[in-house]
Amino acid sequence: MIPVVTVEEMRSLDELAHQDIGLQVLVERAGYAVGQRALSLLGGAYGRRILVIAGKGNNGEDGRVAAAFLMDRGAVVDIVPPDCGEIPDCVDKLAKYSYDLVIDAAYGTGFHGTYYPPVLPVGVPVLAVDIPSGVYGDTGEASGNPLQAVETVVMAALKPGLIQSDGAKLSGRLHIADIGIDSSQTAKIHVIEDRDVADNIPARNRDAHKWMSATCIVAGSSGMMGAALMCASGALRAGAGMVRLATLGGEVDSSAIPEVVKIPLGRFGEEYSNWSSRVIEEASRCKSLVVGPGLGRSPEVVSEIRKLLQNVPIPLVVDADGLYALGSRSEAVDVLRGRKDIVLTPHDGEAARLTGCSISSNRIDEARSLSVLLGVPVLLKGPTTVVADPGGDAYVVISGTPRLASAGSGDVLSGIIGGFIARCADNSRLSLVAALAAYVHGQASRLGRSEGLVAMDIPELVAEWMSTVELSYGH
Repeated sequence: MIPVVTVEEMRSLDELAHQDIGLQVLVERAGYAVGQRALSLLGGAYGRRILVIAGKGNNGEDGRVAAAFLMDRGAVVDIVPPDCGEIPDCVDKLAKYSYDLVIDAAYGTGFHGTYYPPVLPVGVPVLAVDIPSGVYGDTGEASGNPLQAVETVVMAALKPGLIQSDGAKLSGRLHIADIGIDSSQTAKIHVIEDRDVADNIPARNRDAHKWMSATCIVAGSSGMMGAALMCASGALRAGAGMVRLATLGGEVDSSAIPEVVKIPLGRFGEEYSNWSSRVIEEASRCKSLVVGPGLGRSPEVVSEIRKLLQNVPIPLVVDADGLYALGSRSEAVDVLRGRKDIVLTPHDGEAARLTGCSISSNRIDEARSLSVLLGVPVLLKGPTTVVADPGGDAYVVISGTPRLASAGSGDVLSGIIGGFIARCADNSRLSLVAALAAYVHGQASRLGRSEGLVAMDIPELVAEWMSTVELSYGH
């Protein structure tokens, strides 16, 4: 996992490093890293013209060291202040020359205020130092008109503002520079990567059987059977050895997913009640339960979902209509009280209903706050997906693509989470397992069509992507 530290945490690490290593050494290392990335972008420095926008702080010093590094290698470098656009002589200089690269070292992660950079010719690539100037280090919100970077050289560790909101769009490719500061013991936030799936999702042992990773799914009702099928397919392709699918008020087409055991809880037009007790019985041999997609929102359904959440003795994934059944913030707290083995998977609208407030662009803080409020892990779905647990740990997933903005992809995700939980014996790590599922969901989408990808394409792609990963044994 890749550590992420807040601006305040980074400030503390910097202060310790100043004492142990020395400020000048850190600046030299940072500037060298920036210079090396500039060389890589340009394919060499000789004869190139480079503009460095350098502020007064350490970020600007990094830029000046990079400038010296590049001049030593034959580049022509102009260094201008952040307010160059307001200085006539400076504006004239920028208009006079054609630049091959701009190094943005105006302001770092501690930026406050509004930043309007000098006007540059269209198409000049920008290399940002630590974060695009004008982007807030913790929230990722842009103030003013920050430059769009093709790459950002990040010092020591990622910052929240680089992976969410405007910062995620403006930072380009991220390169973490090792300048001698260890953030691994400080970070409570981590970005998921391929290796984490391999290390934490166990392969099937030689003596495995279907019940060892069985998943029960309660989803679907008359007119909403697609949600149930997508969820079940996601669980199967994620490695659930058996899927038992309980549905309300309708029949599941047996040919749709023949491997799934169908459990009708009532037929359309008939009265059905107290189905939660039947589900608890059916789930008794399973390792996880997913509840919500396509169930409906009638008072009777809400009541039964709440009974299920309070009484089923295995880990749960709660999505869609399951989240609706939680009700208001106070009702949700009451329903979830005493449970630690439940993962909630809201999108922003569902999260806003649970909190009573709209969700800000600071997704990391929003997910952490909601998890603390409800006392269970929360997976906040979105362009940057964040999974947080009540202890304050957060896992960030940036593998998703716009291809996933399709009806039903969330149902597939809830099934993948259920399948992964069933595969993992340690239920104390539900937030991590949910994050791994979201990561695989995103990576799988990258294997699919760039246009026209639909939710039912994703499960097969999940199996394809997982087949490329060498999973570990013994977890």
